[in-house]
Amino acid sequence: MKKIGLIGGMSWESSQVYYEIINKKVRETLGGFHSSKCIMESVDFAEIEKLQHIGDWNTLNKIMIESARNLENAKADFIVLCTNTMHLCSEEITNNINIPFLHIAVATGKKIKEKNINKVLLLGTKFTMEKDFFKKILHYDYGIEVIIPNKDDREIVHKVIYEELVHGEIKPKSKENYQKIINNSIKNGAEGVILGCTEIPLLIKSEDVKIPVFDTTRIHAESAVKFALE
Repeated sequence: MKKIGLIGGMSWESSQVYYEIINKKVRETLGGFHSSKCIMESVDFAEIEKLQHIGDWNTLNKIMIESARNLENAKADFIVLCTNTMHLCSEEITNNINIPFLHIAVATGKKIKEKNINKVLLLGTKFTMEKDFFKKILHYDYGIEVIIPNKDDREIVHKVIYEELVHGEIKPKSKENYQKIINNSIKNGAEGVILGCTEIPLLIKSEDVKIPVFDTTRIHAESAVKFALE
């Protein structure tokens, strides 16, 4: 079994979900008393959030590179970054380590293609929805068309993540707003919805909407287990 290196803390609520999914999947696959070989480098999200919102991606790159190197030095066999937004730093991470990096959009793209779905709604932070790092992989590598909510709805999605979900707050009104945004996307041809922030699955489950849900947290975590056991 390979040793998984996890970069966590963004937020810790979703990082603990990664840890739970990974260990449950290992036990489900191998049985008995098996659990995952893993190590986590957890950052202070207050520092990360501040740098995100002032646009200091140079410093964020340095923090992510240092975290990944720390995991490599701790004998991790590969790196899993337990957050969607910070995959904006993925190229810098991969250029500065000597072990594999499992990209969350690659894992998600494979899962979407398995379902023969060609058009999806992407929900996440404004960084994830508006920048190209996630959409580009789905489009160019998997031929998947990605749509995002309108500007007002993007603001709603973003605020719920940063003002509620990262603090572990689950509000019925926010769930209703997300459901409305997803239902509107169906009118625009969306065949599925990507929960492109590792906190969104705390709010939205597959039974809450009418189209297939792609939970990037679960997809990414389970792909890590598959890679670790290959």
